[in-house]
Amino acid sequence: MRAFLTMLGIIIGVASVIVLISLMNGLSSDMTSQFESMGTNTITINLVGRGGNRTVQVEDIQKMVEENPTYLDQYSPLVSSSVTVKSGTESLDTTTVKGVNESYQEMQHIELDQGRFVQYLDTSRRQRVCAVGSYVAKELFGQDNAIGQTIKINGTEYTIVGLLTETADSEESSDDDVIYVPYSVATRLTGSGNIRSYYVTAVNTDNIDTTVAVIENTLYKIYGSEDAYRVTSMTSMIEQVNEMTGSIATVLVGIAGISLVVGGIGIMNIMLVSVTERTREIGIRKALGAKRKNIMEQFIIEAATTSALGGIIGILFGVIVSAVAGQVMDMSVVVSANAILLAFSVSVGIGILFGYFPANKAAKMNPIDALRYD
Repeated sequence: MRAFLTMLGIIIGVASVIVLISLMNGLSSDMTSQFESMGTNTITINLVGRGGNRTVQVEDIQKMVEENPTYLDQYSPLVSSSVTVKSGTESLDTTTVKGVNESYQEMQHIELDQGRFVQYLDTSRRQRVCAVGSYVAKELFGQDNAIGQTIKINGTEYTIVGLLTETADSEESSDDDVIYVPYSVATRLTGSGNIRSYYVTAVNTDNIDTTVAVIENTLYKIYGSEDAYRVTSMTSMIEQVNEMTGSIATVLVGIAGISLVVGGIGIMNIMLVSVTERTREIGIRKALGAKRKNIMEQFIIEAATTSALGGIIGILFGVIVSAVAGQVMDMSVVVSANAILLAFSVSVGIGILFGYFPANKAAKMNPIDALRYD
């Protein structure tokens, strides 16, 4: 029981390190997957503008893509708005409408279950057609086929021409709760004629920085100010997410590491008690010829073994808790071999470090005084 209580601090410390790193790795993996699903070659352009006559039109972005085929592949305007959707007596109050062009489907890897996506003629002729997510279709039409049905978006009728493949269990506010319409008619839903966001895809992700520079140079020629726009690549966003989660993980592991130090202090205290209890044993060993290093080795090995066993138990406990936490929190959990190795190594190192002090005390004992100790 005393040995188990001695290991308890190490067990909790090692388990905490593994759980925290596993959860942070899982969070980073989930966030990275979300960005990658949008395409690692995707570049987002957000226009702030400077007022006056300096504005960027869809034709300017199209021209930029056509003039730089080495770096740029496709583009799509993006007009996003939260709207009210109705069909008969059924209605949805906070559905997201996205105005895009015909390239958006391929750029974002959108799959259709039925029908078609927004096409070039839809945008050029400003046709009120739409492709809807599975959540919208089920809420408004139930089991009925949504293709060909009409819905009212903020009071204006649109014809459904496409049904998206379910990707998020048809839940509210998910990727299935969305409606895609031609960007040329979406601007009327927002009440603004200016499009503030564009998606552009790079030909090659290896020279993504150069591609971003090409876009920024084009926008600078129009606005004459770097403050009028913001260009962000998905690759750089993934790097920022990984850097951020890495920093958070380091802080959390440092906090969890405090319990390892506390566990080490616990081992030291118990070992000091053990040295006192085994004073006569130490005296007998020294009387039989044991040298100082032999006594040191005895107690250091004992402390390291206790700490190592605590580390092994902590690893098993941490892996189990990580798996349970992942299920409860509905998130990915990535148990890192490096985290296990780090936690175990630190636990053994702490055992040796804090075991040195009682071992040194035992090694310094005078054998005659130790034999006479009662």
